[in-house]
Amino acid sequence: MRKKGTSQGSVYYDKSRKRWMTQIFEIDPVTQESKRKKKSFNTEEDARNYIRTRNYQRENATYIENNGIPLIEIMKTNVRLKLESNQIREAQYERVMRTIKTLEESKVVHKNIDDITTEELQAYVNTLTRYSDSTIKKLFQQFTSAFKTAVNKGYLIRNPMTSVLRPRSEKPTKLIRAMTIDEEIKFIRYLQSQTIESCPYKNVFFIQLFMGLRIGECLALCVSDIDLKHRLLYVHKTLTQDINGNVILSNSPKTKAGNRYLPITEQVYPFIVEQMRYCETLENNEDKLLFKAPINKYVDRENVNRAMQKILKQLDIPHFSSHTLRHTYATRSIEAGVTPVVLQKLMGHTDVSITLNTYTSVFDKYKETEIEKVNKYYMEQNLLNPSNENQKYLENGKTLIDGKTIDEN
Repeated sequence: MRKKGTSQGSVYYDKSRKRWMTQIFEIDPVTQESKRKKKSFNTEEDARNYIRTRNYQRENATYIENNGIPLIEIMKTNVRLKLESNQIREAQYERVMRTIKTLEESKVVHKNIDDITTEELQAYVNTLTRYSDSTIKKLFQQFTSAFKTAVNKGYLIRNPMTSVLRPRSEKPTKLIRAMTIDEEIKFIRYLQSQTIESCPYKNVFFIQLFMGLRIGECLALCVSDIDLKHRLLYVHKTLTQDINGNVILSNSPKTKAGNRYLPITEQVYPFIVEQMRYCETLENNEDKLLFKAPINKYVDRENVNRAMQKILKQLDIPHFSSHTLRHTYATRSIEAGVTPVVLQKLMGHTDVSITLNTYTSVFDKYKETEIEKVNKYYMEQNLLNPSNENQKYLENGKTLIDGKTIDEN
């Protein structure tokens, strides 16, 4: 039986559609008339969550007064508003919602915001040290953003997050794994010996290895993204997962900087052409995806990683994921002398600091070589004045000043 609609909205089950329905009345911003809006969901819980979120989003005073405002609802409302105002794309929305889903395991986020103390928040975030620093940062950001919203909207007078400190991870710093030259040669020789039929993802590996794409970016490529005339590859979308773990296509990459044109190098050119020809023969591939799953439309990255593990085991190469191919590309680029700023653009990093921090150990390895280049340049340009009487010299391993060794002084 349908419940009568109220200003707070209603939820009912539609037997004919076998779906849970929501009904809510909203004011049209143009006509200022009240309009009824309906939306369907698979479960009653999803439907009621939607009603709650819409009431907080509309700042329904009656609803808020009667129910209070759970912290988790502000978090969900914030991310939904960002999606609806086009500040974030669907892929980022799904990533943030997965972060929020992690927080839902805690009791504190289900409490009303005016009942939560600074001490409770600090005690909870201190339990997050089992995660990596990047994950802690994402989780902490949700608390910061939610309470900032609560204060800005007048729900709270004081922000309890002001004095909360973000903890550091207990996890050891994860070292970047890149293939050694010998491993890479062995891996490439194997791929060259295979056909697409015998090794369906061989060209995924080649594109990652020679162009540095993320696996999701690679699997989202279409024929239309390839410009063979100018030898350019356009990266502007990615495969990701929704909160239920289903593979979906996002029409934007992981970050805005992920939108980029990459030159197709001589090494990878024939493999891209091979894949373009092959995908033209695939059935039910209207979008002309370069890589398509036999049954589903999109390839699951886990299937790619499983295929890689079989190859690595056969070649007696230590285990790693397909993301290591991207790290290998970056490492070879640094070894070849590519500057951090250029590498940032090639990798699709938002900021050069990400490139520097990610590949610190690789850059450090070549620091002395680069310093020697500077010293050599100084010598060639004669930038230093001729020696004066206070100039230091080395003689038999001892430093002389005015003809005396430091020991004599």
